[in-house]
Amino acid sequence: MDQGAKSYWAEFVGTFTLCFIGQGAIVTLALAGGSAGDLLAIAVAHGLALSVMISALASTSGGHFNPAVTFSFLITGRHSLQSTIAYWVSQLLGAVAASALLAGIFPVAVRAATHLGAAARHPDVSVAAAVAIEAVLTFFLVTVVWGTAVDERAPKIGGFGIGLAVTMDILMGGPLTGAAMNPARAFGAALISGFWADHWVYWVGPVLGASVAALTYQNLVAASRPAIPAAGPQAPAPGVPITTR
Repeated sequence: MDQGAKSYWAEFVGTFTLCFIGQGAIVTLALAGGSAGDLLAIAVAHGLALSVMISALASTSGGHFNPAVTFSFLITGRHSLQSTIAYWVSQLLGAVAASALLAGIFPVAVRAATHLGAAARHPDVSVAAAVAIEAVLTFFLVTVVWGTAVDERAPKIGGFGIGLAVTMDILMGGPLTGAAMNPARAFGAALISGFWADHWVYWVGPVLGASVAALTYQNLVAASRPAIPAAGPQAPAPGVPITTR
């Protein structure tokens, strides 16, 4: 799916949108005084942002917008190391740009109180538990990515299922770890706000969960699916070019 500059642009824009809207919802709600519905609003903001941008840009870059997702493509042989690095740089730059813009929009007091929406571990959650939570939530997310977007027999629902997965995950894990599921989402806010507490959790957990999800899907789910039987002689239909994969 790597199409060079336009794919890197898409990864930048998609990650920027996810961070600007998702983190922006957190900071906006804090500025407005907060309410009992904050968690749902934050979860929906992240889910909608991801769903919309995947639907818009998946044909350009694959719609990863997440270094952990891209890593799952690397370890399954779908991306080269060079392409993976280019995607990572684009994603991280998008996250940093979104956080920097948010820092320029909101007052210093609310920025300091929210750390620009940076992911944070609840004091009652151990570091080991935080890694496990991020890994499990990312496992769910990447399983949905592979089941709805990567698998050739996936239902054609755009980014809808992936956005719902993020929404679901935040509703459970948001108060516990921030439910980042995405190293770029964690990195941009941490860099601009200077809030680095337990930052490694948001790399190790998502990468671990994404790896297990992708390898399991590719080697267990996809490998066990029967091939579609041929209807007749293996000849191309008129006007259809022969392609190889």
